[in-house]
Amino acid sequence: QDGHRQDHHPSNMSLFRTAATLATRSAFMPMRTAMTKACVLEKVDDLQLRDIDVSEPFTPNDVRIDIKSVGICGSDIHYYQHGSIGPFVVNAPMILGHEASGVVSEVGAAVEHLKVGDRVCMEPGIPNVLSPESIKGMYNVCKEVRFWATPPYHEKLLADPAWAAGHGCLRPSVVHPAAFTFKLPDHVSHDEGAMVEPLAVGMHACTKAKIKPGDVAVVIGAGPIGMLTAMAALASGCAKVFIADSVQSKIDTAETLAPGKIHGINVSNGELKDQLAKLTDTVEVVIECSGNAHAASACTELCSPGGTIVWVGCPTPFTIDIGNLQVRECRTEAVFRYAHMYPKAIALLDSGQIDVKPIITDHFKFEDSVKAFDYMLKPDARTIKSVIHFD
Repeated sequence: QDGHRQDHHPSNMSLFRTAATLATRSAFMPMRTAMTKACVLEKVDDLQLRDIDVSEPFTPNDVRIDIKSVGICGSDIHYYQHGSIGPFVVNAPMILGHEASGVVSEVGAAVEHLKVGDRVCMEPGIPNVLSPESIKGMYNVCKEVRFWATPPYHEKLLADPAWAAGHGCLRPSVVHPAAFTFKLPDHVSHDEGAMVEPLAVGMHACTKAKIKPGDVAVVIGAGPIGMLTAMAALASGCAKVFIADSVQSKIDTAETLAPGKIHGINVSNGELKDQLAKLTDTVEVVIECSGNAHAASACTELCSPGGTIVWVGCPTPFTIDIGNLQVRECRTEAVFRYAHMYPKAIALLDSGQIDVKPIITDHFKFEDSVKAFDYMLKPDARTIKSVIHFD
């Protein structure tokens, strides 16, 4: 439909063929170094809006995008507060932001599916397309993936002047591979386009869950990822989705996303297992989005025989009862970001099957970026998702 559906974008295989130069792009292309205003994480608890030199190549397969909207992700906040997530450690000033949309302002000579003026969103993780993981189609777990606003730890990336800092997109413009840049439908706003990234996480979780028509799902955690995952579960075929959290305002918002299909459960009112038993006889899919170790450990008690548990949140290490899963032949799946989800997510926004507008609750100007992050350290209970605007 009108040039923005999946069949008008290069196929997944052609993405890898046309992007084959990405693995060595900075080795063969001259750097373009420019001073830009950006939201820079200097170190833990030190965030500045300042000028910074950014070096990046521009190959025939790239586009330059003027940024319009950037969502604030929980990982951005975690880096701000703690300076690291697992093996990803901030050791140098890093520009934050990875949920973004914008307008194409420059097009590489080999790019055919995009033109100047196109409204787009960008998949922020760029793999080495020749890696074993990418060749298997699992480019999201490529060890050399370059992901916006994520400090690299692979030695090849650390030696790459275009990527050693792991800069994100909270700046007026970025250079990005066209193969990972996707046109937005005319009626999908830039704010909604920025939400394609977290929506892709939920869709990847539901895809790995292998949801079947009529399934009942439980989503643990009513944050942005949890809410988007609940909507993705319905779009994947679930008859109903129960979403569990301890914050009633978030539960109330989640229920409005699909009245009569998303049902909230406040875990402050009792054990989730006991509350579920009064509401449904079966739970085919459990998707853990809270990152809470206690909640994750309890997932094995929620799933019906033959069901599936999907881990999306990133909890601290916890104990799990494998025997409890074995006697019911439950399956578990782990999720790391997503792969091949952007065209499908955009198609669902295009069709209206998923509406992300209700989760966008707070808006900030680019010049107020530090204020926006400080607010998200202790947001109001009503806040779900904050977006930073460049216009």
